Amino acid sequence: MVMLTYSVIGVIVVLTLWLLFTYNGLVSLRNRVREAWSQIDVQLKKRADLVPNLIETVKGYAKHEKSIMSDVNNARKALVGAGNIVDRVKAGAKLQNALMGLFAIAENYPQLKANENFLQLQQELAAIEDKVAYSRQFYNDSILVFNNSVEVFPGVIFAKMFGKNEKEMIKIAAEERAVPKVSF
Repeated sequence: MVMLTYSVIGVIVVLTLWLLFTYNGLVSLRNRVREAWSQIDVQLKKRADLVPNLIETVKGYAKHEKSIMSDVNNARKALVGAGNIVDRVKAGAKLQNALMGLFAIAENYPQLKANENFLQLQQELAAIEDKVAYSRQFYNDSILVFNNSVEVFPGVIFAKMFGKNEKEMIKIAAEERAVPKVSF
């Protein structure tokens, strides 16, 4: 009888420890996903903060290109005002497209292309774009690890109990998948 009691207590202790480690693992992975999104958010904010300086630099050279300036400004406002992940990603893509139009203006103004401030801002923006891409990749990698832990044993047993559900990865919009057209 004593041996049976110790066996039952041992099984309960092992199951309790297993439950605790599984729960803590799911919480750690959820926090990793949150941190990964935070990194994307930081880079998107940096990009949004850089845009006004870029616009001011270009304005002096391209006074009659107001529609592109307005598009960039509106896209920036949409990014800053976006509330959820999906909206921020969409607004970020719109800002990126608007900035491409802004850089196209620079092609028409050789003195702008040679302007030190413009070149520095352009380089900073390129670096931020690289960081955004890396942060998106890290976010999706974190989501993959989290989703795997929620879907495989033993996580699948406890995930629903703890209210941990699969999370959505960042997806590329269909227009961004199109092959760029290059013509000479």
